[in-house]
Amino acid sequence: MSKPVISRQYIAEVALKRDEVESFEKYPFSLAAVKTLRKLTLHPAVTFLVGENGSGKSTLLEAIAVAFGFNAEGGSKNFGFETRGSHSVLHRNLRLSRGTPRPRDGYFFRAESFFNVATEIEKLDEDPKQGPLIGPSYGSRGLHEQSHGESFLALLVNRFRGNGLYLLDEPEAALSPTRQLSVLTRIHDLVRLNSQFIIATHSPILMAYPNAHIYSFSPKGIQRVAYEETEHYRITKSFLSNPGRMLRVLLEDDAGSES
Repeated sequence: MSKPVISRQYIAEVALKRDEVESFEKYPFSLAAVKTLRKLTLHPAVTFLVGENGSGKSTLLEAIAVAFGFNAEGGSKNFGFETRGSHSVLHRNLRLSRGTPRPRDGYFFRAESFFNVATEIEKLDEDPKQGPLIGPSYGSRGLHEQSHGESFLALLVNRFRGNGLYLLDEPEAALSPTRQLSVLTRIHDLVRLNSQFIIATHSPILMAYPNAHIYSFSPKGIQRVAYEETEHYRITKSFLSNPGRMLRVLLEDDAGSES
């Protein structure tokens, strides 16, 4: 891949307006990742947010999405439904440094609420006053007629058109390793069509995308790391190198209790 070009970026930086935060003792500002946040420089192609559950990566991704104008539960900017108002107020305290070009396309995908997006699409398509049908842009089969993994791939292949900003929250959910490799290929196709991705993930397969920025979320805050330095890579490599040894360590207490 070529070196980062600022003009390609739809979001260049994300900064926390710290002087406007009332208290760093209240959620979500009490999260270590948010409490220590000053600014993140995003890669013009792909940026990964990685870390343990509860570390704040999905919370920050959601806030970036809402600050950019996306619906908190997902979808394009045209979606305005709300199943349950559970998103944080973090978006109010973010400053997004936007690049010169404006994206022609965009989408916020979150695995946990994509079912709600699919339901909203069906609901909208039932009303002839809404205009052109939305469902066909996702493929020939309805999203609810497919598995979770199939519906996400349909979104990626059919709905994502390029020249867009795409924010993905745990896209690897329900995807086999083979399908995750397919997702990598599609992401690269879209990057070559002037797209920018910000992805929160646990997948060591996805985060292997070359030259991406990887930010690790931990109790110490947010730190940019190399792929080989991520816990996901190190644990996966250690396990696959000698699964028997790791299983003996992990299960020895259980084995002892059964004897």
